[in-house]
Amino acid sequence: MQNLAPIALFVYNRPEHTRRMLNYLQKNLLAEESRLYIFSDGPKTDDDKVKVEQVRQLIKEASGFKAIKIINRKENLGLANSIISGVAQLVNEYGKVIVFEDDLLSSPYTLQYFNEALTRYANNEKVMHIGAYMYELDKKNLPETFFYRAATSWGWATWARAWKNFEPDIDKLITQFDAKKIEQFSIDGSMNFWKQIEQFKAGKNNSWAIRWYASIFLKEGLTLNPSTSLVHNIGHDGSGVHSNSESTYHVEIAKKPVKQFPSEIKEDQQAYQAIKHFLKNRKGNLIQRGLRFVKQLQVKYLVKKT
Repeated sequence: MQNLAPIALFVYNRPEHTRRMLNYLQKNLLAEESRLYIFSDGPKTDDDKVKVEQVRQLIKEASGFKAIKIINRKENLGLANSIISGVAQLVNEYGKVIVFEDDLLSSPYTLQYFNEALTRYANNEKVMHIGAYMYELDKKNLPETFFYRAATSWGWATWARAWKNFEPDIDKLITQFDAKKIEQFSIDGSMNFWKQIEQFKAGKNNSWAIRWYASIFLKEGLTLNPSTSLVHNIGHDGSGVHSNSESTYHVEIAKKPVKQFPSEIKEDQQAYQAIKHFLKNRKGNLIQRGLRFVKQLQVKYLVKKT
């Protein structure tokens, strides 16, 4: 398989996460044939400088790829602007890109999955995004991969032809939604995607991902996803700028390559229902929620102390 997509890796101030992430990525079957671009964001505060420098020392020693280019930002762009500009740069140059952040552990077959899907659906305008993460679903009757409406942001890939539809302006996105679309966008009300849009508008988050999903949704685009996750997020340990301590989204990473891809370009209804069921029940009963809340407080306390 030639003409592999470049990999964009976005890092900031978590050296241990970055080390583990690179360790897993190096073990991917196509790593040695892939170009890796590492975007290192600049420190936001003086306190961040030491950790940012530790990350930069670590990425300088990275190996195991066809070529490695490091882009050290002087200023702090923030994750959203860093990703938006980095993705735009690489799709403009290569026509496609694979995107990772510093807290994602990949299966040895993740790059293979991305590149095969990028080639297979390269000319299908309706397919706009390839996700590698998937919740722990009940996989009975689910195909190995499927199309779905929402875009996951933990390990993903896209093409220049799709990324040109990315609309960063939240007001332009909001005006295109009505009540019916909001319900569909929110997976029949089972996920707080619309709330994330409202929070962005109110300045309470700076998510590129919710704007990307909204851009895809409003174009009636589809995303390709595996039924068994090819990525695990280790950022839910309370260490990330944008994450709490959380075990809801813990997954077992796939141990074998993806062999099957859908030939019909439409949302898989069984997968949609399985995801909706997961999202509706992800927080558990009241006792489970209470225990999780206490655990989150404990982790936050420990993180503050260290």
